[in-house]
Amino acid sequence: KSCDRETRLQQLLYFCLTTVTVAGWAGSAEKNQLPLRAWYPYDTSKSPAYELTYVHQVGALFIAAYLNVGKDTLVTGLIAQCRCRLRLLGLGLRTLCEDLVPNEQGILTPEQEKTAWSRLRVIVQRHQAALAASSLLQDCFSAPIFAQFMVSMVIICVTAFQLAAQTGNLVRLFSMGTYLLNMTFQVFLYCYQGNQLSEESIEIAGAAYECPWYACSTKLRRGLLVVMVRTRRAARLTAGGFTTLSLTSFMAIVKTSYSLFTVLQQAEESKH
Repeated sequence: KSCDRETRLQQLLYFCLTTVTVAGWAGSAEKNQLPLRAWYPYDTSKSPAYELTYVHQVGALFIAAYLNVGKDTLVTGLIAQCRCRLRLLGLGLRTLCEDLVPNEQGILTPEQEKTAWSRLRVIVQRHQAALAASSLLQDCFSAPIFAQFMVSMVIICVTAFQLAAQTGNLVRLFSMGTYLLNMTFQVFLYCYQGNQLSEESIEIAGAAYECPWYACSTKLRRGLLVVMVRTRRAARLTAGGFTTLSLTSFMAIVKTSYSLFTVLQQAEESKH
């Protein structure tokens, strides 16, 4: 539930940021000016052509923005589902023998061993399914995420540069600020969910150790050991195979964007 609540909160925040950004663009247009520069085969400064074109542009902006939000939240939502499955597997390992009371010698009876072994087998099968889902996400979305990151770095840099040079129009200044925040949050969503996926995958080994393995037979202990060894190689998502989706990658993207922004500022200052 906490994972689902966290993901929904992130999606709601992303949706609200997008709505505020597009509304800011729509409201920042000067008198008889359109939110977006475009050529039309008619005079857009006269009524009712201006009003109709204005509504068309604003509607197109909202549709395009919400489609983008839908795409991003779909992918990050799938990653969140995968990490939730891994978290449930960890919980299953911790409670593997929770309702199985050992005998006077402190070990499980043969019948209890069978029950625990059956549960462990199901956990291993579900772990394999979760890893397969993670691999499928990697195959489907690795290249698009890499392209998104490359574009986002440029957009963050250019938007910050325009924001630094913007004066006068406070509404446009506000909309550009929210757009910059929106693009940064978009990258953060991918990196955060990818980071949590890796963390949940690694924590399965700790969950296996936390279960009462000392009361189990040698066979069951070996099974738990195999699970721990298998989880050493964490489930990871990458952007085009170049960088892992993690909070470290997010900071690297922000730093790169800031470096590009600094270069643009220095180039602009050298002209004056």
